[in-house]
Amino acid sequence: MNQSANVLELQDLTVSRGGVRILEIPSFALRENEFVSLIGPNGAGKSTLLLAIMGLIQSESGSVWHRGVEIQSDASRLAFRRKIAMVLQEPLLFDSTVYENVASGLKIRGVGRAETRDRVLHYLERFKLSDLARRSARKLSGGEARRVSLARAFAVEPEIIFFDEPFANLDAPTRQSLTEDMDRIIRDQGIAAILVTHDQSEALRLSSRVVVLNGGKVVQDGSPAAVMNAPVNEFVANFVGMETILEGVVLSNLELQMAVRVGEHEIDAIGSPLQGEAVYCCIRPENVTVSLRDPAHTTSARNVFPARIVEIASLGPFLRLRLDCGFPLTSFVTRESFATLGLSQGTRVYASFKATSVHPIGKRGG
Repeated sequence: MNQSANVLELQDLTVSRGGVRILEIPSFALRENEFVSLIGPNGAGKSTLLLAIMGLIQSESGSVWHRGVEIQSDASRLAFRRKIAMVLQEPLLFDSTVYENVASGLKIRGVGRAETRDRVLHYLERFKLSDLARRSARKLSGGEARRVSLARAFAVEPEIIFFDEPFANLDAPTRQSLTEDMDRIIRDQGIAAILVTHDQSEALRLSSRVVVLNGGKVVQDGSPAAVMNAPVNEFVANFVGMETILEGVVLSNLELQMAVRVGEHEIDAIGSPLQGEAVYCCIRPENVTVSLRDPAHTTSARNVFPARIVEIASLGPFLRLRLDCGFPLTSFVTRESFATLGLSQGTRVYASFKATSVHPIGKRGG
């Protein structure tokens, strides 16, 4: 790995607690201007990884490198910390004004008074806080406090910024507004960033790369599209919302055109598993179309199955339909389509999806 091309690199990093290994990262790199999201279940090691990178918890082994230089001594660790900033789920503001909170990181770093004032006013404006500069931090709403926390982090103009669930428990409009402001500033200033989040839509929208952690290990690392649409194993498929995961056996594979036996049915798919191989067929619900008439002669979809709606659940602007096709299948439909088609529980429909919408995973893969 070319260290000089990376703003941050980890090598063989491990963390243990009570004799139990909770984090094991053979290698990880963050490039200039890159935005990486860390996703995974609770206890996967996401926050531990951030704390280990910053030296806030002791690692058992391994090394952290900043721009090709290993962080070893207390002096190098302090110098690194002056180049980074972190935004936590809880803002942890000082009992002072909004202005003083935003200025705090600059004062710690010894930035001059005039420059501090200029930077603070600049970031107060960018995060829509100018009118609150003299307000006590104790009198802020949750959304306002998060804005102050962001302004404080960006005011030090870090090379790398770490976010640990910074928008958790906020209402949707506030969360959307904050993420848009944050993303705009990161892009404008070319800051590298690592975000811990449970919100997959947030990871998709913000990231150039997504890293999936489970049990303290990286199980997949790739572009948002690759992680969401081509998970490497059943765990990742479940975690990223592949709501249909079917066990089957490959009947044939001719130039990647696969036929997979699933129960009493055959599903056409595209992939490399060989004839006789046991696979999981993963299908995202947004790729399944529901219609009242057999679309076999009007669709390019290779897979068309008679089905019955067995369950309906609300998902904001969408409805999730659980279908019985002789195998379970999930589809998302808009409320408008649901009403237009006159659907209800028990309605018999046709479900269709393209062969390219099926992601096959060898059962021993990943």
